[in-house]
Amino acid sequence: MPLILDNLSKHITLTPQEQELFLSKTEIRQYKAKTILLNAGEVCKTSYFVNSGVLRSFNINDNIVEHVLSFASTGWWISDMYSLLSQKPGNLFIQVIEDAEIVVLSKENQEILYQEIPKLERFFRILTENSLVAHQQRLMDNLSLTAEERFEKFCEKHNDLIQKVPQKQIASYLGVTPEFFSKMKAKLLRK
Repeated sequence: MPLILDNLSKHITLTPQEQELFLSKTEIRQYKAKTILLNAGEVCKTSYFVNSGVLRSFNINDNIVEHVLSFASTGWWISDMYSLLSQKPGNLFIQVIEDAEIVVLSKENQEILYQEIPKLERFFRILTENSLVAHQQRLMDNLSLTAEERFEKFCEKHNDLIQKVPQKQIASYLGVTPEFFSKMKAKLLRK
């Protein structure tokens, strides 16, 4: 069974015919590391499910500093939710970090699937709610935890990414400089 169907089955049950219809509305693509899937300023028309590899979403501020918003590895979804839902230009880039196999679901096909398989609306509502909760928790963590505590939480949640993602991107996600991150990591490893 494809990984994406396993992902769906965490929240809804599809009949074999519904599974077939769902898969017919998706496309599997291979991407090389460093490929940009979405540029800031574009309207996001796609959700991405990671079969293998690692992606990140980030933006670049006026001082040309990258701020990593999220990572997605095997079994995770990623998109620019603001742009996808509003169909307005977004401010996020989505980039492949490690060669990846991605299941692509267009907004157009997602809307068709909502009509054909109404329980998919429930699935994507749950995904959206979980995303909102995770982003709110991350915001609270950034306001109340030390950099070391944020890194420890990152390691618990994304242990698979520690060796796959460049340290400067993890530092950006944590909101610290690469130099500070390197010193902090060395200090934590000595403990």
